[in-house]
Amino acid sequence: MKNKHFVHIFIALIIFSCNPQTPLLDEANKLNIVATTSIVADVVAQVGGDLVDVQILLPEGTDPHSFEPTPQDIAKVADADVIFAHGAGLETFLENLIESAGAKEKIVEVAEGIELLGGVKDKHDDDEHSGDPHTWTDPNNVIIWVENIESSLIAEDAIHADSYAENADAYIAELREIDAWIRERISEIPLENRQIVTDHSLLRYYVDEYGLEQVGAIIPGYSSLSEPSAQELAEIENTIRELKVSTIFVGRTANPDLAERVAEDTGVQLVYFYTGSLSASGGEAGTYLDYLRYNTNAFVNALK
Repeated sequence: MKNKHFVHIFIALIIFSCNPQTPLLDEANKLNIVATTSIVADVVAQVGGDLVDVQILLPEGTDPHSFEPTPQDIAKVADADVIFAHGAGLETFLENLIESAGAKEKIVEVAEGIELLGGVKDKHDDDEHSGDPHTWTDPNNVIIWVENIESSLIAEDAIHADSYAENADAYIAELREIDAWIRERISEIPLENRQIVTDHSLLRYYVDEYGLEQVGAIIPGYSSLSEPSAQELAEIENTIRELKVSTIFVGRTANPDLAERVAEDTGVQLVYFYTGSLSASGGEAGTYLDYLRYNTNAFVNALK
């Protein structure tokens, strides 16, 4: 790790020598960061530590697919030193917001470099992305987030490169640890019970990584705002009956009406889990690591 930190410091000094306008923060001045979602904000805070002040654009519990920014949000973005977004087509509101705030040069997409699953545009999605944007459901993807965040903070605040690198290393170790824990927990589910049905298609990275199978979704598209046809609803109900699926997992930020209707028709239970937002600070999913623990326990307890 020492060699890695030396490299970061060396790069930081080169950046500063080539661009003397690069800000060097002291302990009284923190980087003013805006993050689009509470999950992105938590990961940024883990890497930035005491050197950053992170504001969240979307209130906790808000569905990223349906968020509409206010004039206050435009001002918040305009004043930020760096804006961290997920990217990959998740924040459909972001392009207009960044343009209104004149903040195009400040944006960093943390999911940059992740190979998105589902390369064919889904007919249920109106945005222009060509893959599943829910990369954070697999902590191995969030390791890439951490690396992108680390590089961006070092570019903005070169003098503290070593601190950002140390924070990133420590958090990556925690992500690897929880990855191992998830695998251990999922192993408790019998192979014949590992079929997942959700309110919309958002768990593909998780199920692919941990040996589950998403056999259907009430809303087939990647966005929770999509509307299934009557035929699609009938098909998912048939799938639930044929595979003897016991549970529909519903995101806490989604409208549960359709899922409740399907559950009533098929006689299965509904279990709620966290999707694009953390809970309130100190709550059951107040950090990203807590979010992974809560959701994994919800899946295992319902399916095993």
